[in-house]
Amino acid sequence: MPTATSPKPTAEMTFWDHLDVLRSSLIRMALAVTVFAVVAFLLKDELFSIVLAPRSSDFITYRLLGVEAFQIHLMNTGLTEQFMIHMRTAMYAGLLVASPYILYELFRFVSPGLYQNERRYAVWIVGAAYLMFMVGTLTNYFMVFPLTVKFLGTYQVSPDVANMLTLQSYIDTLLGMSLVMGVVFELPVVCGLLGRMGLITERLMCQYRRHAVVAILIVAAIITPTTDVFTLFVVALPIYLLYEVSIWIVKMTKQIRYAKKD
Repeated sequence: MPTATSPKPTAEMTFWDHLDVLRSSLIRMALAVTVFAVVAFLLKDELFSIVLAPRSSDFITYRLLGVEAFQIHLMNTGLTEQFMIHMRTAMYAGLLVASPYILYELFRFVSPGLYQNERRYAVWIVGAAYLMFMVGTLTNYFMVFPLTVKFLGTYQVSPDVANMLTLQSYIDTLLGMSLVMGVVFELPVVCGLLGRMGLITERLMCQYRRHAVVAILIVAAIITPTTDVFTLFVVALPIYLLYEVSIWIVKMTKQIRYAKKD
């Protein structure tokens, strides 16, 4: 007898069977996120020692760049703000840690409807997308966000005006930029898919390289709304390198596609 955890072949399953399998998968994914979020919530000191590290010149990025000593002091302005931020940050950490299991459950749900070669291709796509998202998140944490915090957190129009940054502003900026950089780093994966479908070619991407550079600078300016040219360059450079890598990937997918036709 087929069960929700052991689905019968797709051709034999009804709509309600699929719905039951999906419901069971969603429940397991929610439980996984909840468990990791609770663990992160209980490890409050360890969690926020990582989250708050870029506000001090002791952070590894600043030490490597030889940044002069500084310390950004954060403040809380709401009665429940610190507790809610603790919960939200723990939930984000739980989602990040549980994401491999979530991807596994999603793939497990859709894989019965795929051919064998499609399954292998889907595994590569999902794995590459996850890897690039994590690389984007780490790039933000170790490079983009620290430089943004250093510039904006210490910038003063006058010595008489002191910066009083809130914890809410700091966390919102960190989580928002992490999400944006994670999505931006999906560029090679998206271009690979479009190249696989024949919608774009490496010649087209090379032809519009100058336009892409302008678009990259605009995206970098949106991610880091500062007047610091160095920070803008630090953000734009990895995105431009991703574009060049995407050209190579599109070229390779085109060659593989033609090789299979032959």
